[in-house]
Amino acid sequence: MANSKYEYVKSFEVEDEIFSPNLLVVRIHGRDFQRFSHDHGFEKPNDERALNLMNTCAVAVLEEYPDIVFSYGYSDEYSFVFKNTSKFYQRRASKILSLIVSFFTSVYVTKWKEFFPLKEFRYPPSFHSRVISCASIEVLQQYLAWRQNDCHVNNQYETCLWMLIKHGKSENEAQEILKGTQKQEKNELLFQQFGINYKKLPEMFRQGSCVFKTEMEDIVKYNENGAPVKRLRRKARIVHSENIAGKSFWNGHSCLLKELGRFDEDVGKIKPDYVRSFVFENKLIPSTWIVIRIDGCHFHRFSEVHEFDKPNDEQALNLMNSCAVAVLEEFEDITFAYGVSDEYSFVLKNASMFYQRQASEIVSVIVSFFTSMYVVKWKEFFPQKKLKYPPSFDGRAVCYPSSDIIRDYLAWRQVDSHINNQYNTCFWMLVKSGKSKSEAQGCLKGSQAREKNELLIQKFGIDYSKLPLMFRQGSSIFRAMMEKSAASENQSSVEKVRNKVLVSHCNIIEPSFWIAHPSILNEEPPI
Repeated sequence: MANSKYEYVKSFEVEDEIFSPNLLVVRIHGRDFQRFSHDHGFEKPNDERALNLMNTCAVAVLEEYPDIVFSYGYSDEYSFVFKNTSKFYQRRASKILSLIVSFFTSVYVTKWKEFFPLKEFRYPPSFHSRVISCASIEVLQQYLAWRQNDCHVNNQYETCLWMLIKHGKSENEAQEILKGTQKQEKNELLFQQFGINYKKLPEMFRQGSCVFKTEMEDIVKYNENGAPVKRLRRKARIVHSENIAGKSFWNGHSCLLKELGRFDEDVGKIKPDYVRSFVFENKLIPSTWIVIRIDGCHFHRFSEVHEFDKPNDEQALNLMNSCAVAVLEEFEDITFAYGVSDEYSFVLKNASMFYQRQASEIVSVIVSFFTSMYVVKWKEFFPQKKLKYPPSFDGRAVCYPSSDIIRDYLAWRQVDSHINNQYNTCFWMLVKSGKSKSEAQGCLKGSQAREKNELLIQKFGIDYSKLPLMFRQGSSIFRAMMEKSAASENQSSVEKVRNKVLVSHCNIIEPSFWIAHPSILNEEPPI
C-alpha cells in the first residue's frame, strides 16, 4: 500500500470481528423478490425451477468455502452455517456476509439459463445478507427451528392464497378469507375446496432444503483396464427433512456433530424474538458520510484465467465502470463513486437513511447488485470470452465525519491508484521484454516515481504522462445536471434539466474538481 499524507483516513476503519466461540451464520434473502418473481413469471405458490436454482447456488457455496458445513433454505432465502473453529476472513462480519452474498449472486446469474433457458433477465437480481452470531449450539438449534417453521407457515398460507386466486378470488378477497385462520383450518380449506392434501405436496415446498457435506464414493480415475477407481470424498448433497432442528436428524450426521456439536434436546416453543437478538448489526453513525468499498476477490487469478491484458485491460475497466454507473442509477443515495483496477468506492450522503444506516444491509445489497451487473454485462464487454467461473467481491462500510475527510479518502485512493499503476506498468513491460517476475521486482525495488518514468521512456519509449487517463487516474462517477432541448406547445424551444450519471477520468485530489461540482458533497458553490 502506497504511503501518502492521506493515509490517516484508514484510522476511521472499524473492525467487526465475531469472537469465538460464537457460531457464525450468514443469512441471505432476495431483494424485492416478490416483484422479481412476478416480473419473471415464476409459478405460484412455488416455482420448482426457481427453488432448484437456489439449491444449486447453495451447493456451489458449500463447495467453494470449506468452512461452511451446513445450509438451509426455502423460497428466496438461504442460511449458511460455519464450522465452530472457523477463522474465515478473520471472522469479520462485513467481509464474510459480502463475500457469501456476492458469490451466491454470481452463481445465481451464471446458472439462470440452465433453469430458465427461454427467459431473459428483465433486470439483474440481487440479495441482502446479514450475520447471526449464535452464542451456543442451542441458539443455532432455535434459529434453524425458527427458519423451518417460517417455511411451513409461509408456504401453507401462500398455497391457500394462490389456490383461492386461481379459482376466481381477488387477492384482497383471498387474504380476507385466510385472515385469522389456523393451521388445521388451512389444511381443511385446501382439502375440501381443492382436493389437496397438504402433507402430500413436495417436501421441498413444505420443508425447505438443507445442504451439507457427507462422504460419498466418487470416481477419481480409470485404471488401465478401464475400470473406475473410486475414493470416498466429501460432497455436498441436498436433503429434505421434516425437522432439521430435531435430535434424530442432526445427531444422525457425524459431520454435523464433529464440526458444530450435538443437539441435546428437541426444541419446544420456538422463540423468534430471542433468536433475533443474536443478529449482528452495526448501525452506522448518524450524519456521517458512508463509504462502501468493494474489492474483487482473488482477481489476480481471475484476470489471469480470463487472460486480461497487462498491466491494464481497457475492457475489464470499462466493465467495472459500467457496473458502477448501474449502481448509481439504482441507488439514489449514492452521490459519487471512484474506481480503479478491481475496486470501487461508493459514497453515500451524510443525510442518507438508506436501509436505516444498517451496515449489513447497505454493504450486501451494493455488493450483490454490483456482482449481478458484472456477470450480466460480461458478454457485452467480452463477447469472445466465456466466463470460466463466477467472480465475487467483498465489501465494507466506513464512516467519515466531514466532506473534507471524504475528499482526503478519495485522494488517498487516487494517489494509491497512480503509484500502483506506475509500478505495474514498469513491471509488466519488464516481464514482456524477457525478465522473470522476480527479476522485474528486483529491478524496481526501491525505485522512485522519477526513476520509473525514466525507465519507461528510455527502455520502452513510453511517456507515462501520455498513457490513457483511465489507467493513470482511475474513474470517477457522479451525477451532473444536463440541459436538454425540447419543443413546447407553441413550438418554441425550452430547456429541460435532468440528472445524468457521468464517467470521468480526472484529478480529484486538487480542489478544482470539487469547486466545479459542488453538488456532489452538498457544498455551496463559490460566489
